[in-house]
Amino acid sequence: MNLEFKEEILLKKYMPNKSHIEGLSRFFYAFSDATRLRVVILLLMKPLCVSDIAEMLNINQTTISHQLKILKSLNLVDYDRTGKNIIYYISNSNIEQVFNSSINCI
Repeated sequence: MNLEFKEEILLKKYMPNKSHIEGLSRFFYAFSDATRLRVVILLLMKPLCVSDIAEMLNINQTTISHQLKILKSLNLVDYDRTGKNIIYYISNSNIEQVFNSSINCI
């Protein structure tokens, strides 16, 4: 298939740059694991500590902590410390919209 010169220029103009593509790749990586998805869904409903998440998902706390570390490194989750308690929450306000849109796609 041969694109006309104008079409090719237009397509290239609107193609995200390398940095944006890499960012999108990292963003979608966050949701490529079923445990991370379940953690995000819980945190969309309510900020929780590791032990509460582990109990709700019936998964050990070490696994939950590992998944939260990944989500935090991707700037999707953050936490507040109150004494000994660490409460995790969704730090990106667009995540709920992304999830709702994604559910409509499947």
